[in-house]
Amino acid sequence: TGGETMSMEDILQRVDSYGINLVELTGGEPLVQGDIPRLATAFQERGYQVLVETNGTLDISVLPEGVVRIMDIKCPSSGESHCTMWENIWKLKPCDEVKFVISDRHDYEWARGIILENFGRSKTKVLLSTVFGELPSRNLVEWMLEDKLPVRFQLQLHKYIWPHDRRAV
Repeated sequence: TGGETMSMEDILQRVDSYGINLVELTGGEPLVQGDIPRLATAFQERGYQVLVETNGTLDISVLPEGVVRIMDIKCPSSGESHCTMWENIWKLKPCDEVKFVISDRHDYEWARGIILENFGRSKTKVLLSTVFGELPSRNLVEWMLEDKLPVRFQLQLHKYIWPHDRRAV
């Protein structure tokens, strides 16, 4: 919606023109695009650090070695928590990240259970953030501190920098 169709070479050239060395592939579910593993490899071959943010509904092992996988585990309030491919948790590496976007106390308690069961001793980084405008950040941070969870708090900075309805940022 509102995007621009580009060839892989056009994408690579556009990103090259920015003069950066970090690329994050995201937007909806990037793994739905069958060429994402090939695009990630092409970026790596050009010297880029590559991150892929996925909702975890598709097999993340298709991504090339060295790509940082950020798995956004959907909480119950999203209506999408049942779609998670839970086997992906065991495919994560220490360089990867898991994030939960929390809307309310129920989401938090659900996420806490998953974190304690699967990531208590894991080296995979776990991040929690709030649904913008629904849960005060302070509440989430207080819950995290009370429970001494092995996680980091994350703000969705793009929600603070650009208008809420702006796409492709």
